[in-house]
Amino acid sequence: MTRRNRAALAAMALGAFASPAQAESLLRIAMTATDIPTTTGMPNNGFEGLRFLGYPIFEGLVSWDLTRADRPATLRPGLADHWEQAADDKRTWLFHLRDGVAFHDGTPFDADAVVWNLDRYFKADAPQYEVAAAGITRTRVPIIDRYRKVDDRTVAITTTIPASYFPYMMVYLLMTAPSSFEKGGRTWAGTAMLPAAGTGPFRITRVSPREAVDLARFDGYWDAGRRAKLDRIRLMPIPEANARIAALRSGQVDWIEVPAADAIPSLKSAGFTVTTGSYPHVWPWFYNIGAKDSPFRDVRVRQALNYCVDRDSIVSFLNGTAEPAIGWLKPDDPGFGAPANRYGFDPEKGRSLLAAAGYGPKKPLAFPVMISTSGSGQMLPLPMNEFLQENLKQSCGVEVSFNVVEWQVLLNATRALPDAPSLSGAMALNVSSPTSDAGVMARYFSSDRFPPSGFNFPNWRDETFDAALQRLSESTDPAVIAEATRTAHARLVDDPPWLYVVHDRNPRAMSPRVKGFVSAQSWFLDLSLVSVP
Repeated sequence: MTRRNRAALAAMALGAFASPAQAESLLRIAMTATDIPTTTGMPNNGFEGLRFLGYPIFEGLVSWDLTRADRPATLRPGLADHWEQAADDKRTWLFHLRDGVAFHDGTPFDADAVVWNLDRYFKADAPQYEVAAAGITRTRVPIIDRYRKVDDRTVAITTTIPASYFPYMMVYLLMTAPSSFEKGGRTWAGTAMLPAAGTGPFRITRVSPREAVDLARFDGYWDAGRRAKLDRIRLMPIPEANARIAALRSGQVDWIEVPAADAIPSLKSAGFTVTTGSYPHVWPWFYNIGAKDSPFRDVRVRQALNYCVDRDSIVSFLNGTAEPAIGWLKPDDPGFGAPANRYGFDPEKGRSLLAAAGYGPKKPLAFPVMISTSGSGQMLPLPMNEFLQENLKQSCGVEVSFNVVEWQVLLNATRALPDAPSLSGAMALNVSSPTSDAGVMARYFSSDRFPPSGFNFPNWRDETFDAALQRLSESTDPAVIAEATRTAHARLVDDPPWLYVVHDRNPRAMSPRVKGFVSAQSWFLDLSLVSVP
């Protein structure tokens, strides 16, 4: 299909929804997703799903503070107004719920609703158990052991290990009204099309798969200071970057995620607002270390590729909308540590390491990589991966082939076993990652988080890393946590489970009519701040 045809199809999809009366303020957003994220309260499509069909509608006991752009996003109270570790058990956390909160349908939010939602995610024999949502949630919050209602306004949650970072995991457990499940015929497919009720500043009003979802301001929102300024939001999946740009230029949308890098100067010249900003993100390849006969069982091969990549040229190719990545964290992050390896573009060193591992002109390193056409945090995956393919070939004689799949298929692959048929022999996956906190580090790299119980797709194990992670998990002393983080991250560099490529700078393009947007240092954003005159 040509780019022109894709743009035409996008325009047809947009046209399927008639514009509301001019008196209403409407913000139209083009997402990178290939389909509408699921609408039951635990959206798929990665963090883009959470960004647009999670947090604006459904909330957790703990939330992100997305009101500032001058620092990494921090936590704030959500549906719980405070929480603490139990005095007699570091594994147990007490969450104290807000008074006066109701779901969009008027039913009360209380401890019973929290336990009902936790059963939905973690109790396989519960009537409301949602298989797809449970699969997403269990990998993001893999350490919940048990939970109970203490009283109507208090819930106790016990983890399998002491975890100082547990509040950061709680942002991923969103609450849906139990009444929605009943109204949906006690099926999640039925609930998705109601649509479901949450507690957030917006409510879902209409769902049209593969076309659009409409949101409306919820005037009964519990936080009067954060009530939305917009009347309505329309969310549309437009996976191709050039189709999104065409929709923005023609006035069919007001906001696009991830504009094509080569279009940014002309968009600025035409008066569109283009925002960028650092945020906790890395765009890597996950090595498949666990596969039979994987070349990445040898640490020298994993290090070699990190020396073979010309990151500065990729940043230039992306018009400055990225930063070079030489580890999971950024080099200036306090937790980066002091690894022995400082990856830069050094093809000679890369080739030397490959030669020591048995690869060279007569036996080139060759392997397939599974990549996506688009997706949450995936930046511009097709041109970026083609750039990497040529870069590795020219610099170090590495031959890379691609298996191109849709974003959700690729996400599912991260939970596959190393030799699963669904991987089609892939020796690496290109999936971007958040780097916001130690809880994310734990679920991606801890040796007890191999799939399907976590995101450690490489099946990577490092004793020094595990010991450091345990120290930071069990401690409440900031100095101990900081030291352990530095030690753990140094191992992620010196014994790399991933090929680190770039950190995204989160580009968006929007009409100058869009006001109040804050480019938070986060994967997420606060749509309640935005207005369209």
